Amino acid sequence: MLYSYCRCLIPLSLGITLSSWSAAGLANSEPRPLADESPGISIAQAETEALEASPAAIEEDVPATEAGAPGLEPGEEAVPLDADENTTPSSTVQTGPLIPQSDRPTEQGFETPPDYLTPNANPLLVPTQPEEVEILGTQPLSLETALELAYRNSEELRVAQLRLERNQAGLRVQQAARLPTVDLGANVQTANQSSSGSGGTFDSTSTTAGSTLRTDYDLGLSGERSARIRAAERQVRVSELQVEQTREDLRLNTTTDYYAVQEAIEQIRINQAFLEAAERNLRDTQLREEVGVGTRFDVLQAEVQVANARQTLTQAISQRQISQRQLARRLNIQPSVDLTTLAVNIAGAWPLSLEESIVLAFQNRSELEQFLVEREFNDAQRQASLAAVRPNLGVFAQYGVQSLLSSSSGASSSIDDGFSLGAQFNWRLFDGGAARASADQSEIDIETDESEFESARNDIRVQVEEAYYTLVSNQSNIDTASVAVNQAEEALELANLRFNAGVGTQLEVINAIRDLTEAQGNLVTAVLEYNRALARLERAVSNLDTPADDTPETVQE
Repeated sequence: MLYSYCRCLIPLSLGITLSSWSAAGLANSEPRPLADESPGISIAQAETEALEASPAAIEEDVPATEAGAPGLEPGEEAVPLDADENTTPSSTVQTGPLIPQSDRPTEQGFETPPDYLTPNANPLLVPTQPEEVEILGTQPLSLETALELAYRNSEELRVAQLRLERNQAGLRVQQAARLPTVDLGANVQTANQSSSGSGGTFDSTSTTAGSTLRTDYDLGLSGERSARIRAAERQVRVSELQVEQTREDLRLNTTTDYYAVQEAIEQIRINQAFLEAAERNLRDTQLREEVGVGTRFDVLQAEVQVANARQTLTQAISQRQISQRQLARRLNIQPSVDLTTLAVNIAGAWPLSLEESIVLAFQNRSELEQFLVEREFNDAQRQASLAAVRPNLGVFAQYGVQSLLSSSSGASSSIDDGFSLGAQFNWRLFDGGAARASADQSEIDIETDESEFESARNDIRVQVEEAYYTLVSNQSNIDTASVAVNQAEEALELANLRFNAGVGTQLEVINAIRDLTEAQGNLVTAVLEYNRALARLERAVSNLDTPADDTPETVQE
């Protein structure tokens, strides 16, 4: 289960032919951008270009905020958080606490995350003022840094660790039964006694004090003590495996959310380019109509295309905002900070074959070991249940002291003490079948664990195969989409030349613009789906040398 392997960024042996572009991208430890001419674009650049190209268009579909508003809305520049009081993000009036900017480059992570990237120390705090939840700045993060923050801040992981600590305390409770118990007792008693005789009735009152020191030890003849200790040990191991599983799931979910933000930002860039091309086409069409070489029908077609492009861009901006907030929620950072990502790159390569991946997953997945450990836990519970009708033997030692404090009869004070040793034997001969019934329940739980183990094993194989086949298909799609983008760019250029020469139609230009946008979107989708499949494959194999303060070398930004 602790078996792991070292990954390296080498070309895949997947039985397909890679183009020179994709092979270099997968084998190089420095992943290259999607296209040479566009190494990546930030949300600030995309939205700023959107306003410069068509201010009226964006203002028509996306409501603008007041000048000086601290929140980041479409069209405003996303700036890093700044510690300088004179340059607070996007606002000249500071309505909340200053948010500092780390001196360390974001792609290298943080040795100690700044306060605005850590959750509030009071988990029960609920904001009550709008200023407390305003977005004051945007922090760019690499994937590695996002994973570090997720491991550090996640409430789910913290809960799993607390449950582990609780079960460790429960183990110590059961282990304490190996030691004898020592009890100390004391009492003070006043007694009144009446006696009748020939001389009359006499009353006597006496006060005594006593104390007892007793130790008991169970010899464990029934086996209940050892069974309960073994069950507690298995519970601790189950909790350890649950922590590992929670960390791996958190890594996958954080990676997925990070790629969702990247996809939304790329969609803004692509749709902005589409809008700019559509607006240029509309202006050219209007000029042709004015000089009498164009038609009103062509103008209407161009106007519809511009309107559709504006709506698509607005939806992409909205999706980016939603994805950013989801990532911020996953990392559990302060509510006044927004997050953005670095440029889209191919995450890395998978160096194993499908068969090797499946076998490694069977060896490493904590879910499989968890069912085996739960089976052992239920077996220990069964033994503890049967111990209730088995003979049990214990020994004890007791020392007592008793003193007469006062007496109305005139008896002198005295101190008496005594010491005793003994053994206690218990054997419940009949309990109505309760112990046997409880043991039967544990046996059924054991059979259930075996069936769940089989089901989990089959599910793990399906997960590995699904992620592996998706990885292979999207690797091929990257090659195809790269060629399609180049062809669509050439087709658009030819369509414009034909239309300007009078041998082409406006519809050809519109179709060429749409094809280019679709090809660019397909390329981004292929790369991000490849990255997602790689993340799912790493999760399916699990135990990939990913401690809380480190991330796999395969994933690069």
